[in-house]
Parts: sequence; C-alpha cells; structure tokens
Amino acid sequence: MAEDVKEESVASNDESDRAASDGSLSNTMLTEGSCLLRRMEICVAEAEKRSGKNAVSMQETYTVYLVETRPMDAIAEGRNPPPDSLWRRYSEFELLRNYLIVTYPYIVVPPLPEKRSSLPKVQRRFSDFMWQEHGWKEMVYETGFQTKVQADSRLRALSATFRVRSPHKRLVEMKHYSDGLQSHTSQLLRARTRVADRLYAVYKVHGNYGRVFSEWSAIEKEMGDGLQSAGHHMDAYAASVDDILEEEEHYADQLKEYLSYAEALRAVCRKHELSQFELEMASQDVISKKQQREELATGIVRTFSLKGMTNKLFGQEAPEQREAKLNLLEELIAEGEETVKEKTAECDQHAEKAWADIVRFKDQKDKDLKEAFINYALMQISMCKKGIQVWSNAKECFLKM
Repeated sequence: MAEDVKEESVASNDESDRAASDGSLSNTMLTEGSCLLRRMEICVAEAEKRSGKNAVSMQETYTVYLVETRPMDAIAEGRNPPPDSLWRRYSEFELLRNYLIVTYPYIVVPPLPEKRSSLPKVQRRFSDFMWQEHGWKEMVYETGFQTKVQADSRLRALSATFRVRSPHKRLVEMKHYSDGLQSHTSQLLRARTRVADRLYAVYKVHGNYGRVFSEWSAIEKEMGDGLQSAGHHMDAYAASVDDILEEEEHYADQLKEYLSYAEALRAVCRKHELSQFELEMASQDVISKKQQREELATGIVRTFSLKGMTNKLFGQEAPEQREAKLNLLEELIAEGEETVKEKTAECDQHAEKAWADIVRFKDQKDKDLKEAFINYALMQISMCKKGIQVWSNAKECFLKM
C-alpha cells in the first residue's frame, strides 16, 4: 500500500537546515544538501534472527531486516541494477521515524508496521539510513531532536488542543478528516473480519463434504469411484482456504496501515495546535505588558491589582524607578512582538506545508485504496469461480455414477 507514497516536502531543496541534519554523502543521487534527486524503491528483502549482547551485556536474540534500494528511473527503463543494501533493526526504523516526526512536523510520516519477518515495500526519500552502515544514529542524535521530543510532549499538545482560541480552519478540517478515516476504516475492517469468518466456515463445510464422500465411497461399489472423485475435488477446494485467507490478510494489512495513518494525521494537527497556542500566549503576554506600560506611564490602573492598591496606599514610585521599569517594559514588548512575528510566520508556514502534504496524502490514499479494492474484488471473483468449478466437477462425477 505504501508503494507510491512520496515524501516530497521532506526532500525539498529549500530546507536550509537539511545539510546539517543529514550530513554529507558522496552518493551521486544526493545534492550538496543531501537531498535525493530521484525517487527510490526501498524494500525489506528478508529478515534474519541474530544473537548478541545488549547495553547491559546480556545475551539477546533480535531480528534484523535487509533494506534494499534501487533508483526508480532504472526500473522504469527496464534495467535491473544490483541494489544497495544493508541490515537494520526495528528500533532503528523507530528512531528514524521519530526523527522525521520532530524535524518535519508538517509531514504525515507513514506508520511503521508491526514487528514481523518482513516489512512492506515502500518508496521514500531517505539518505544516510539507506546507505551508511555506521554513524547515522550518532548524526541523528547530534541534531538534538530528542530535546524537541521532550519539550513537545503529548500532554502539552493535548492541553493546547483544548485551549487554542482560534484554530486554523484547514487544520480543523484535517482533524475531522482523520477522525472520519479512522471510523470508516475500522468499520470496513470489522466487516472484512465477519466475511472472512463466514468464508472460513464455507471452506470447512466443503472439507466435511469431502470427508463424507470419501467415507461413503468405501461402502459403495457402483458409485464408489464417482463419490471418491467428488470428495477429492471438495478436499482440494477446502485445502485452498489457507492461501485465500493469507491473501485476504494482505488486503486487511493495507487497510490497517491507513487506520494507523489517521493517528499520523492527528499528530500533524497537534503540532500546529501547539504552535498556535504558543502564538496566542505570546500575543497575550505582549498585550499584558503594553497595558502595564500604559498604567505605569499614566498612573491610571484600569484593572484591579495588588500593585495598584499598594500605590494608592503608599504613593507612587520614584520617577527614576518608574523610568527604569518603562525602559524594561519597552524592551520586553519589543522582544515579545518579535516573538509573535516569528510564531505567526511559523504557524502560517506549518499550516501551508501541512495542507500541501495532506493533499498529497489524500491523492495517494485514493490510488492505494482503489487498487486494493479492485484487487480484493478480483480475488473474490476468482474464489467464486473456483467454487463454481468445484461443483461443476462434482456434478460430472455424479453424472458418471
């Protein structure tokens, strides 16, 4: 399902900090800023169990995955160049994804599949992760992205969700879209489970037919051959249920991937809500300081405060003190206004890039699910044709009795 998803924004050449975060590579497909110039097919070709010692020198068994990469233009031209390959642990995939989430908060970062012997084929724009065996983790940690993870905790993001006064309309729309995607996908998966259960029961019934016909053939002389042949067809059909259910599970995995994508969409929304909340808090702080400046300059306190009551009881501050406080407030207001300006630009940029990526995501989702549904329908048609053929063969067996 993730074959055609392209992280265009992640690899854009206008990211000024990309060179510092990705490092430099000599690979010809990278620019000076370590940005991929061509799309790559990235797949996990195989998995392997290994043993070794962990951080506390204890023996452990873990799984590594062979990551293979090929340029898409070579594949499109019919060439089959040998892939670049290296082994990665699941925890390294998790590290890479966490880094992308923090570094590119406006990108819908694909979810990771569950730990298993293989991972789905994907087309992504990565760099050192694909070609540099050692050192890439240290490079990621040097970017300080973990500090951002701690600062941008889920609790703060959740608080911002409930306290933002003016959420961005497009981001609100995105959140509603993610809720709908999750709800509809969940319903579809539940319906598919019920269908699979019924399908399994149908195949087991055919297995029972096969057993009955085979046992019956042993006591019938004239009809024995026909019953035995019919039982053979029924047994063969019943035995194919495992392959059918495995193929069904493949389509279910594709739906589960987009079920996980719903949370990835909400993560982008939470990032923007947090930025919007910080902007609103910065704006409110500037307004508060401007009010303090006005009250200090005019001596008129517009709102009740302990400081106002103190001034009334004990008199105003000395001119020198008031002048010093006014100067300090002017500096703080200037700094606050600059912060507001930066936060406004940050929020607008985040919303613009996030919306562009959600449009890309929707287009890709439509293509993926359309392909999956068509293939699923073709599988069901093929399965029904096999069932018809089994009973046609059984009919021929009965006619020959």
